[in-house]
This record gives sequence, structure tokens and C-alpha cells, in this order.
Amino acid sequence: MSKSKIQFWLIQILLVLTIIFVSTKISFMFNPIGVFFSTVFFPILITGFLFFLLNPVVNFLERKKLPRIAAILVIYVVFGCVLALVIGSLVPAVSKQATELANDLPNFAHKTTDFVNDVVKSSEVKNFREQQSEMIDTVQQRLMKYANSLPNTLTNIIMGIFGIVTNIAIILVTVPFLLFYMFKDGQKFPEAVSKFIPAGYRDDALKILKETGETLSAYIQGQVVVALAVGTLAFIGYLIIDLRYALIMALIVAFTNIIPYVGPIIGGAPAVLVAFFDSPTKALFVIIVILVAQQIEGNFLSPMILGKSLDTHPATIIIILLAAGNLAGVLGMVLAVPTYAVCKVIILNLVRFLRARKAATYTGEGPFV
Repeated sequence: MSKSKIQFWLIQILLVLTIIFVSTKISFMFNPIGVFFSTVFFPILITGFLFFLLNPVVNFLERKKLPRIAAILVIYVVFGCVLALVIGSLVPAVSKQATELANDLPNFAHKTTDFVNDVVKSSEVKNFREQQSEMIDTVQQRLMKYANSLPNTLTNIIMGIFGIVTNIAIILVTVPFLLFYMFKDGQKFPEAVSKFIPAGYRDDALKILKETGETLSAYIQGQVVVALAVGTLAFIGYLIIDLRYALIMALIVAFTNIIPYVGPIIGGAPAVLVAFFDSPTKALFVIIVILVAQQIEGNFLSPMILGKSLDTHPATIIIILLAAGNLAGVLGMVLAVPTYAVCKVIILNLVRFLRARKAATYTGEGPFV
């Protein structure tokens, strides 16, 4: 590499570092942009989720000679009735169990404190404490501090959940309008985007956009069905072992099941903790229920419903989940796999497209020859 090229790249790197440094000093100027994106992010996310979930039904009704506007209205009416039925049947039960859980939090904290004290006073710990007294004191202090702060922590979590529910209620006011126009004009989006692409590439670009939409739609529909099935299995299992707050715990499993592989484990952890406060045996039964549900999901439901739509190695998915979870928490883990699937579809089609163009150019059939 010549000296001039080295100087060129050094200057480029210095410019990038300078821009990053200056950006950190004037970050307050980007706060309005952050507020804007945080405001529109969840409405767009929910709208996109519902669009990819329900748009195939709209297209099906349109193919049956029903006008698209009428098909959209039918979907709205049916979806609204189903939503009202679900809310009317689930919300009272969930509210009752949530109230009972909130009332039991002090009791859980008291049991945690007693458990820590019993462990500390046991003969095994005393013998070990004589050898590692300083470390044991530190661990004991931290456990006691955690036990004392447990009610406040759990209360804050529950209040945070209610805050999220309130925000979702506000978002749902705007989502129907956004969703209506996406249903109405969403099929025009690929053609609108293709106008910004050179004519020789438009057919391939439309193909990429179509396959991307199909991949997202298949993934979202499959995940919703699988999540509902796993949540139902967990609920039945929790009822059989007489677990308290069975409905809330099953809903947590259903929501977290959207996260591949580790979702059922994350969703099952609260149920294990609640069961452990009753007895270790019941906690073991909860673990068995989760494992059975996970095995049914992994060996039967996912292969049958999702099939090989993602065609991604499990190790790749786990690495993606670890990185996304570290960067953006649970939301990142939820969005990581579909984002990866979309990027994979786009990249594979681009590679196939470039290879085809290269072969066409060599044979004298390309658009630029």
C-alpha cells in the first residue's frame, strides 16, 4: 500500500472519530429526534405487526371478488369482535389474579427473608462461614438487602406493566387509522419504491420486496399461532398442578415464546419462583410443565407451523439473541430474529441478482451491454 493511500485512510478514520466525538458533545441537539422516534416507533411496530398478520386475509377476501375496502372493514369487524370477546373474558380474570399477586408480595418478601435467615443459620453455612467469614457476611448483606427491597422492586415492575398497558391503550387509538391506510395502499409500496431504482433492476427489486414481505408475514403468523398454543399448554399444565396466578403466568409464557429457544425459559422463571414459595415440589412440577410444553413446541408445533421458513442454524439464532439482548434488552430479542430473516432474504436475493447480472454481462445480454 502506497504512502498516499495510508494517509488517505488515516484522514478518513480521524474524520469519523472527530464526528463521533463532536456528536457526543452535542447529544442534547438530538434529543428531539430521539423523542420523535420513540413516539412513533411503537405505533409503527404494532401497525406493521398487524399488517403482516392480517394482510394475507385481506388479499384472500379480495381474490374472492370482495372490494378491498369492504374486505378491510370485514377484518376490522371480525378482529374487533374477537378482541372484545378476549378482553371481556380475560381482563377480569387477569385483573383479579394481578390484585392477588400484588397483595401477596409482602408475604413473598417475608418468606424470602426467613429462607435467607434459615440458610445463614444452618450448620453447613456456619462451618463454611468460619472459613470464609468475610465473603459470607458480604453475601448475607446483599441477600438481606435484596429481600428487603423485593416488595418495592416487584411493585415497581407491576406499576411499570400498568404504565405499559396505558401507553398501549393510547397507541391503539392511532394504530387503526395507520393500519387502515396500510391495508388500503400497502400493496402499492413495492411499486412506489421500485420507481427510485433503475429500470433494469426493477423486476429483481420487486421480487426482493415481495419475498421479504412473504417471509415476515409467514414468520409473524407462525409465531402467533405457536405462542398461543404454548401459552395454552402452559395454562393447562399450571391448572393441573394447581399453580396460583396460572393465567398470568401462562400469558407471560405465551408472550416470551416469541423469543426463539430461550423464550419459554424466560417466561417460565416467574412461575417457578411463585411455585417455590408454595413448595420446592411444586416448583419442580412447574419446570416439568415448561419442559413438556417446550418439547411439544420444538418437536411438533414449530416444525409443522413454521417449518423451515427461516432456514437458520440454532447456533446463529442464539448468537443473534445474545447480541440483541445485550444491546436492546427483551425488545431487541423479540425483534432480532425477524430482522435477521428480512436482512437474509434481501442479501441472498441481492447476491443472486448480482451474479445473474454478471453472467448476463459476460454473455452480452445485460442491460448495460
